[in-house]
Amino acid sequence: MGSSSKKRTTMAKLNRESRLRERRLEKQAKKNAKKQAAADHAAQPGDTLNGDALPGDTLPSDTLPSDT
Repeated sequence: MGSSSKKRTTMAKLNRESRLRERRLEKQAKKNAKKQAAADHAAQPGDTLNGDALPGDTLPSDTLPSDT
């Protein structure tokens, strides 16, 4: 005997699965956009070498090794 051709998956299940696929695609798109934005921000020249030191970026002068 062959398999029956009766559809066993309900429309509700098909709709749930399609919504899940859409949510996953949207989440991946957001993730990619976030990565791209971070890469664009990091690639801008002058952001890290502008000479403005933040507190805690440098060691205090008394902890630097001396040449004496």
